[in-house]
Amino acid sequence: MSVGQLVLNYIEAGDHRVMNRMHAWRAPRWIRRWMLLATRGGDGWLWYSLCLFLLVFGGKGRFVAVGAAAIASSLGVAVFLFLKRAFGRKRPCYIQPHCWATLLPPDQFSFPSGHTISAFAVAVPLAIVYPMLTVPLLFAALSVAASRVVLGMHFLSDVLAGIAIGGLLGYFSCTILA
Repeated sequence: MSVGQLVLNYIEAGDHRVMNRMHAWRAPRWIRRWMLLATRGGDGWLWYSLCLFLLVFGGKGRFVAVGAAAIASSLGVAVFLFLKRAFGRKRPCYIQPHCWATLLPPDQFSFPSGHTISAFAVAVPLAIVYPMLTVPLLFAALSVAASRVVLGMHFLSDVLAGIAIGGLLGYFSCTILA
């Protein structure tokens, strides 16, 4: 067995351990609500609302911030659609039922997390242009990412890949536009 295959097997085993714990965990009501709100915010309305607000009240940097976020998230959609089809990894909710989450997934594939890519593709350029918003932006983006694992939509590695892809797309789009 190759080193690459050993690494993939190790990641897969870790993903399944986390999945088993999340799917059996009866989270407190406040965590359930937070995760549902975060994942629904990650559907897009949170980021669209924030960008619209910044376009109106964002000052000098608004066009760079919102433009970079739009470019990064658009590229992110293209990347995650391509990778989901290329890898064809089943979602955790198709492998094992969740004890309380009843959300329906937006598609059948898990890797990488599109919600997480989009969250970080928007949060990173906005945080670069508006450093005073870094903490709430990262809190929102990390909440979206965590919600995808807690709700059984993604494996941990799907979300970690989404953070890396979205973060890099956001950083480079902001660097290019600035």
